[in-house]
Amino acid sequence: VDRTSNPWGKPQADRMQWAEGLGVRVLQPGETAPDVLFWLGCAPAFDERARKAAVATATLMQKAGVDFAVLGPREACTGDPARRMGDEYTFQRLAGENVATLNGARVKKIVTTCPHCFNTLGNEYGDFGGSYEVVHHSEFLAELVRDGKLSPVASDRTITYHDSCYLARHNDVRAQPRELVAAVGKPIEMPRNRERTFCCGAGGARMWMEEKRGRPINQERVREAAATGAETLAVACPFCTVMLDDGVRETGAKLQVFDLATLLAEAVERKQAT
Repeated sequence: VDRTSNPWGKPQADRMQWAEGLGVRVLQPGETAPDVLFWLGCAPAFDERARKAAVATATLMQKAGVDFAVLGPREACTGDPARRMGDEYTFQRLAGENVATLNGARVKKIVTTCPHCFNTLGNEYGDFGGSYEVVHHSEFLAELVRDGKLSPVASDRTITYHDSCYLARHNDVRAQPRELVAAVGKPIEMPRNRERTFCCGAGGARMWMEEKRGRPINQERVREAAATGAETLAVACPFCTVMLDDGVRETGAKLQVFDLATLLAEAVERKQAT
C-alpha cells in the first residue's frame, strides 16, 4: 500500500483497465466536477471478481442519465487497510493526498461500491479536511429505482443477502440493499442478518492474512447461506465478493455469489427485452 498506493501492488496506470470500452469519463485537473464522483476503490480496479460490480454500477448510472466521472490514476487507496493493521502513518499520508485531490476537484458527492471506502471517506476523512456526501452504491441504485430512472423486472431466483459489516453495523445501511433484492428476485433471510450480521472474514484487514486456527469465517458464512436453500448469495462489498466466492469454491456449496449491482443490471436488461 505504501509503495504502490494499493494493496495489490499494481501500478496506478492500471486503475482504468476495468472501464475499457465503457466510455467512462476520467476527471482531469481543472475540469468541472460532475454531479457524482464514482470512487472505484482498489478491489474493483484490480480484482477480476470485484470488477464486475463496478462495471454494472457504471453501466446503470449511464442508463439512468447520471452525470458522473472517476479520478482514474489520481485515485489512491483510502488507507483503510493500513489503518486497520496499525500503520497510521501510511493511512494519514494517503488520506491527506486523497483529500487534496478531492478538494482540488471541488467534489461534493461520492458514490462507491466498497463499504470500506464508504466508511473511511465518510467518517474518517473529515479529520483531514475532507467533507463530502458519501453514498454507497446500494443506496444510490435503490434511489434510482424508486425514482423510476431504472426499471428492473424481478426473476424467480431465490436470493439471500449478506450484510457487510461496514454497511449494516457501522453505518446503518440495511433497508436499501433489501429494496434491491426484492426488486430483482425472491428474498430469503439468513438467521444472522442486518446489524447482527456475520463477518465474511475480510474485516480488520484480515483479507490479507492467512487463517491458521479454527474454521475459516468465510466458509462458515457460506454454509449459513446455503442452508437457506437460496440459489444466489447477494453481496454489496468487493471484499465480501472475494471472500464468499472463495468460500463457495472451498465448501462446494451450490450457490452463486453476485453483487447487487450485477443482479440489478440483469433485471434492467430483462425489462428492456420485454
